[in-house]
Amino acid sequence: MSHKKHSMFSSRWGFILSAVGSAVGMANVWGFPAKMGSNGGGAFLVAYLIFIALFSAVGLSAEYAIGRRSRTGTLGSYRNAWSTRSETMGKAGGLLGWLPLAGSMCIAIGYACIIAYVLKAFFNSLTGQLMTVDTGAWFESFATNDYSVVPFHVIVVVGTLLTLLLGAKSIEKSNKIMMPVFFIIFVILAIRVAMLPGAIEGYRFMFTPRWEALKDPMVWVWAMGQAFFSLSVTGSGMIVYGAYLGEEEDVVHIALRTAIFDTIAALVAALVIIPACFAYGLDVGAGPSLLFVTLPRILQDIPLGQVFAIILYTAMTFAGVSSLQNMFEAVGESLQHRFPKLSRKIVLLLLCVICLGFGLQMETISKWGPWMDIVSIYIIPIGATLGALSWFWVMKKDDILAEINKGVSHPHGKLWHNAGRYLYVPCAIILCCVALGMKVAF
Repeated sequence: MSHKKHSMFSSRWGFILSAVGSAVGMANVWGFPAKMGSNGGGAFLVAYLIFIALFSAVGLSAEYAIGRRSRTGTLGSYRNAWSTRSETMGKAGGLLGWLPLAGSMCIAIGYACIIAYVLKAFFNSLTGQLMTVDTGAWFESFATNDYSVVPFHVIVVVGTLLTLLLGAKSIEKSNKIMMPVFFIIFVILAIRVAMLPGAIEGYRFMFTPRWEALKDPMVWVWAMGQAFFSLSVTGSGMIVYGAYLGEEEDVVHIALRTAIFDTIAALVAALVIIPACFAYGLDVGAGPSLLFVTLPRILQDIPLGQVFAIILYTAMTFAGVSSLQNMFEAVGESLQHRFPKLSRKIVLLLLCVICLGFGLQMETISKWGPWMDIVSIYIIPIGATLGALSWFWVMKKDDILAEINKGVSHPHGKLWHNAGRYLYVPCAIILCCVALGMKVAF
């Protein structure tokens, strides 16, 4: 499928900021600090950085490369990879691609609910209501009641889809604003948290490796899972951004840059949340309630708390929308490729109806929580594994290397491919098996 001019990113930094926007989201802001807090602090960080380096250099770069090679998203890319063996296998690969694509759509439905919560928190910060309420009761008032955030939900879904009307061009423009603002805001918040009495204990916890924790296999498993999902190497989302890359770009280099900024975002978020929790004696592993109960309680207690609350939820809205953009774009572009008679506007309208139709039924945490568990435990790990196997075991080695080596000064060869085949693929399989095993166990 040939792409129109407006479907290409206009600059390398525009692409990187868009890719970072996709990767930076709730996984960074409450997932990373929570997992770090419950898995040995600095020891978890060491394991996490090892996996980030491997997954970005091999897995993420492969997804960018296959997207660029096929010039389309998930469905066409799987067909393209498998057809290097035979046309019949290509058709099978095209059918297989529907599973990771369904994962993107399913997680978008649940993710939109979370961002609706964030937008409500932003609105209540703006009015000042959040500064006077019992945060636990406030959170429960909408997290346990059906149809409690409908206006915010509609704004999130419709607003995000409107940013996709012009494809890569509008994604790039919006992320050039949202991502720098996100980083600036979290740096400001981290500086403010550093002034809290007792924050130093949080820093000690974060950056003092408890090496004995690395003897626990589950610390490595949690770090591996966090790295997979933080980078969005799920066999779907990042493929579509690769489709908008120029032939002259070094995809490995760009993947590493994406990982660096994504990791900085995770660390800056942890520098806000972990020291704040230590300063106030709160549970750092609290999950979603970190954002809606713990942090608001802290913000109520500090000077200019309302200002910092507005700043926080602005950043979180940007992080959520930039991730949601990628999920919608992955599905929308693939549907356009598969059904070329459908216009982009029709596809986006269809996604709007599906997302709101299902999403409005699961606005309570008791509904979207289990929904997101099912997606993250079953669909996403299986999709990531299918992608890894497709790029490194099904697709011909010479074909993937030919694409990886476009735009590079020092070509990658056997070492890069073997790292994908014998390190990255086993990691994906292990994560998939552990996730399924944990679901069975509990």
